[in-house]
Amino acid sequence: MNNYHVISSGALDIVTIYNIFYKNKKLKLSEGSIKNIKKCKSYLDDKLTNNKKPMYGINTGFGSLYNVKISDSDLSQLQENLVMSHACGTGERVPESVVKVMLLLKIQSLSYGHSGVQLATVERLIEFFNNDIFPFVYTQGSLGASGDLAPLAHLALPLLGKGKVVHNNEVFEASVILEKFNWKPITLEAKEGLALLNGTQFMSAYGVYLLLLSHKTSYLADIIASISLDAFDGRLDPFHDLVHAVRPHPGQRKVARRFNEFLKGSELISRDKEHVQDPYSFRCIPQVHGATKDTLDFVEQVILTEINSVTDNPNIFHEEDLIISGGNFHGQPLALALDYLKIAMAEIGNISERRVFQLVSGLRGLPAFLVDNPGLNSGFMIPQYTAASIVSANKQLATPASVDSIVSSNGQEDHVSMGANSATQAYTLVKNVERIIAIELMNASQAIEFRRPLKTSPLLESFLEQYRKVVPFIKVDEVLHDDIQASIQFLKDVDIEIEELFLNHYNLK
Repeated sequence: MNNYHVISSGALDIVTIYNIFYKNKKLKLSEGSIKNIKKCKSYLDDKLTNNKKPMYGINTGFGSLYNVKISDSDLSQLQENLVMSHACGTGERVPESVVKVMLLLKIQSLSYGHSGVQLATVERLIEFFNNDIFPFVYTQGSLGASGDLAPLAHLALPLLGKGKVVHNNEVFEASVILEKFNWKPITLEAKEGLALLNGTQFMSAYGVYLLLLSHKTSYLADIIASISLDAFDGRLDPFHDLVHAVRPHPGQRKVARRFNEFLKGSELISRDKEHVQDPYSFRCIPQVHGATKDTLDFVEQVILTEINSVTDNPNIFHEEDLIISGGNFHGQPLALALDYLKIAMAEIGNISERRVFQLVSGLRGLPAFLVDNPGLNSGFMIPQYTAASIVSANKQLATPASVDSIVSSNGQEDHVSMGANSATQAYTLVKNVERIIAIELMNASQAIEFRRPLKTSPLLESFLEQYRKVVPFIKVDEVLHDDIQASIQFLKDVDIEIEELFLNHYNLK
């Protein structure tokens, strides 16, 4: 059982999710979850037998067709039709890493026993997860209102033997993969299609993935900015704890303390300075980077609440003998949080590009564009252009999607969250920030070399030593695209301990 995560009523947290994915754990339902799923299903079956009143999505049509009564003999076909008709996503395929999170979160939500699904349906989703079978899901199609209908329909299609999946990096028709594993297609029963399609697991999965990535990117931005500060001959005074004690935002104080730790023992930071102040992109790093960290803390709380919730509709409360049609599928909490994440992470890229600009400007004894013989060599002139262009794109991506709403379902769904657009925009934006800070690392490491024989701190020298194995010092002009790509890959491959990122919540040891 060591390599299993047991799905139970206990809450998922970020560290648990990290361990599930990075330790490649498999899933298993607890006895309590099995009992809850069976009790709810038994209650629903009894209700359908003994109560002929209309129950939304169970024995009625969907959306604006909620008044259309469906006969008992058609209830299974109703659910299958729902999945097929709603599988109309388009655009690019969702990355398999995000699809796997979607599977986990859908399983978690169904396990609480308020959705009325068969145990076999949940167990099949677990088999998909455990065997790395990833349904084709597409980025476009969800309004983030009645849940992520189109993406979740594509997630559910292979249960019926329809659609396509990826397994071991190979594409299969779902019917073929079912035969390969000797599985029969699931015959959906009353309410099951709706339980699979209603929910916020598309937005939530992106949120979980981006939260992990943003924490790491924010941490790396601190490391890289500390190298830039030393390379620019910056001052450590603005990072003094007294400055931040009188404006004690948690993230701000943590960043300031971290920089003092990162730069401990630096010959550069401790030498006398001719200038009394640094530009804001250096002096205000604690305030800017810290505000992003505080934002990530807020976003994390929203996402944790969401992934430990029941978000399909209607909700079944068998102990209270109630089936209630509500709106837990509405993605507004996630839409606002993901838009906030976009803005906060865009600022990490924004201030990073400004430091790149300062480093190539020929200031404080550094050569123009960080190269010998500037003029003959353009040096690092154009990587700053690249960073600036990405920053501009991020400003557009950071425009909140949640302020928009388009009426759908013939007016029944008259306010939508657009949280799915927030999620996919955030994915592109955070990946862009990775590229921007990689360009800053390339510039900062180049600038440090012009300060030799003086050294930065032992910690940062160790980091730079690893980086130099991938990207060497640039003596004369060459194709810098390759160095930028290598820098991006270096940051992807850097191993940041999860205990540092989450368990200690950015508190330095």
